[in-house]
Amino acid sequence: MKGRMNSEYGEIIINPDVIATYAGSVAVECFGIVGMAAVSMKDGLVKLLRKDSLKHGINVSLNENKISLDFHVIVSYGVSILAVADNLIGNVKYKVEQFTGMEVEHISILVEGVRVID
Repeated sequence: MKGRMNSEYGEIIINPDVIATYAGSVAVECFGIVGMAAVSMKDGLVKLLRKDSLKHGINVSLNENKISLDFHVIVSYGVSILAVADNLIGNVKYKVEQFTGMEVEHISILVEGVRVID
């Protein structure tokens, strides 16, 4: 399902991949986030995604112009996961709402791994 909004000039349709890519770029800027993760269903391994495939670590659901996001992330070793999650939720909610003009209703964060950063 795509996000639809009506303006005085016509209808605006936003593809969920656009929202996922933008939300992923905002997420990797947050303190404590190493990157987005992809989990292989075949063998259960977690893989750190490159910057050009961030949308694969995010699930976007649209329901009546309200956005729900599920992030699969890898966090830095030694940081508070709660602090990282609060920072991520606050930044993503604000920036995605400003970018799309739609309300972010729900954000889930699934920590798939921890990495030591040199």
